[in-house]
Amino acid sequence: MARYTGALCRLCRREGEKLFLKGNRCYTEKCGVERRKYAPGQHGQSRGKLSDYGIQLREKQKVRRIYGIMEDQFRIYFKKAAGMKGITGEVLLQLLERRLDNAVCRMGFASNRRQARQLVKHGHFQVNGKQVDIPSYLLKPGDVVEVKESSRESQIISDNLSIAEHKGFPEWIEVDLQNMKAKFVRIPLRDEIQLPVQEQLIVEFYSK
Repeated sequence: MARYTGALCRLCRREGEKLFLKGNRCYTEKCGVERRKYAPGQHGQSRGKLSDYGIQLREKQKVRRIYGIMEDQFRIYFKKAAGMKGITGEVLLQLLERRLDNAVCRMGFASNRRQARQLVKHGHFQVNGKQVDIPSYLLKPGDVVEVKESSRESQIISDNLSIAEHKGFPEWIEVDLQNMKAKFVRIPLRDEIQLPVQEQLIVEFYSK
């Protein structure tokens, strides 16, 4: 499946705000948005006012980039959310939060979603005792994610957990640092998904 392989800081600059695609680096002075607070490209500093459609498009692109999902897959998530009970925009975000790569990042095993996706693909994690190497695997309440026994000496995972411990973990996740495992307790509420997005604009974009 295709993946964006360009500079991540360009994505944040294009949206005009930090999307925290590089994890801990985004909190430092090296952050691309801090150094160049304008969109990339030749005309980045002279972009005009967006239309309503443009605003909706940018919001959709922002969410796609935060979770690292291509357009076709994102559209599938939206259709699935539209067919489920609840507010479509909120259900969409909840579905994305249930992805294994996102959960691995939220649980502190990875510093960002891109790194989490790579770790999952390389088979470093088990879900309920079985190895899962599919980043898009959707977790259910009660599922337990743990670092595979042979991967527990990984310095990258250990360092990430150490940093995450100081930042804290979401309320819908229980983390056992000593045993390198975490439980997906429940599906998060909308106000617990702390992302700078207006999901209703995405609903309006796909409703045209």
